[in-house]
Amino acid sequence: MSALRWVGFAAGLLLLLGTGSSVIKTLLIPRATASAFTGLVARSVNAVFRMATVSVSDLRRRERILSAGAPAFLITLLTAWLVCLLAGFGLLLWPLTPGGLPAALLESGSSEFTLGFARPHGPAPAAIVFLAGASGLALVALLIAYLPVLYAAFNRRETLVTMLEALAGAPPWGPELLARQALIGDVAYLPRLYERWTEWAADISESHTNYRTLIYFRSPDPTVSWLLSLIAVLDAAALHQSLCPAAAPAEARPLPAYAMARFLDLPPALWSGSRPQRRPAPQLPLRPPHREPGA
Repeated sequence: MSALRWVGFAAGLLLLLGTGSSVIKTLLIPRATASAFTGLVARSVNAVFRMATVSVSDLRRRERILSAGAPAFLITLLTAWLVCLLAGFGLLLWPLTPGGLPAALLESGSSEFTLGFARPHGPAPAAIVFLAGASGLALVALLIAYLPVLYAAFNRRETLVTMLEALAGAPPWGPELLARQALIGDVAYLPRLYERWTEWAADISESHTNYRTLIYFRSPDPTVSWLLSLIAVLDAAALHQSLCPAAAPAEARPLPAYAMARFLDLPPALWSGSRPQRRPAPQLPLRPPHREPGA
């Protein structure tokens, strides 16, 4: 029995290390780092919401249900982390607590949630209890600090999308964007629009790659989603270059290739199993044309 308790101690230490790694990769490291635990929670929550909406045919009703997926993912992830911390510290306390595993889990929960109704016996359990209490508070504080970053990036994403509705309709359409600007005599605004959407694509690539939770935050209006809006602007830029190559602004040329290259870096959750495997080749070779000697 004593050997089993120490095996549990080792398992608890590994569980705490894995949970800490998941928390650090998800909340603290501002780069594209993948956590297997966070990915498992995300896939599970996404599967539940997909099953709940598989028979819903109305677009707005389906989107209203799916819009709860991101908050549900954050709550589920926080709950899973707290449960892992409780179990990990409980296993650490198991060989050091006279009452066995139930008493160790009770002591771990009392310290993690700062309830204080269970007291440790000895210096080693007291140190573990202090770590459990600090870990629970730190985890909740980190998630609270994480939310403003998410919602600030979400607002930046949706600002241009909302503005595009007046220019390209709902749902947005590339030819309508060009037609409306031509009808009101405001074609000179198109270069500025292409430039802003190129910057928007860079911002989305950076924020949605570093903070992957943003992938699950859906646009408020399903007919004017951020992906549909991007496609509409890309269509407009491509049509502008193909139909009026002489009059097409320089800002329209880098937008399609740049936006595609940036969006291939987004997490696989966006592509739903159909993500392209290779980047598109550049359309024009970056070398001067060959000339014969003496020409």
